[in-house]
Amino acid sequence: MSLGMHFALDAGDLARLLAANGDDDLAEVFEEIEESPYGEWSMGTDKAWDAIHRCLTDGELLFENGEYPLSHVVLGGRQLHEGDDYIVALVTAEQVVDVAQALERVDEGWTRERFFGLDFDDYDGARDEDDFGYTWTNLDDLRGFYQRAAQARRAVIFTVGL
Repeated sequence: MSLGMHFALDAGDLARLLAANGDDDLAEVFEEIEESPYGEWSMGTDKAWDAIHRCLTDGELLFENGEYPLSHVVLGGRQLHEGDDYIVALVTAEQVVDVAQALERVDEGWTRERFFGLDFDDYDGARDEDDFGYTWTNLDDLRGFYQRAAQARRAVIFTVGL
C-alpha cells in the first residue's frame, strides 16, 4: 500500500490542478506541488489513510461510501485523476469547513469503537492495539490539519499512488 498525502492548496495551485487537461497534465502539476515547500499545508498519513477512511465511513475502501462530511476526509470529494495509478481527491474550501467541524466531534473512544467494530474484509493492517494507535495518531493530526485549512479557507487534496 502506498503512502497518503494531504495538501491544503493555495489558490494558484488549485487553479492549476483544475485547469489540468487529462491525467498526464494533472500528474505534472501534482508532482510540482509535491516537490514544493508546502510545510504546514501538507500532511502525510503514511499508510494510516486506509484505516482512517474505513473508520470514518462504513468500513469499505470506496470513493462514494459513508456520509458527508466525514466521507470527504480521505477518499471523498471530486476525483481529479481518471486513471487507476493515482488517486487525487479534491475537497473544496467550503467542504473543508464542513469536514473540519465534523472532525471536531471525532474522538479517540469513537474511533476505537469504529476501528474494532467495523468489518474490514480487505484491510492489510494488523487491526491490533498498535495499529489502532497508529491510526488514531494520524487521524488526530489530520483533525488539526483540516482545522488550519478551514481557517485559511483552503481546498484540500488527498493523493496516493496505487
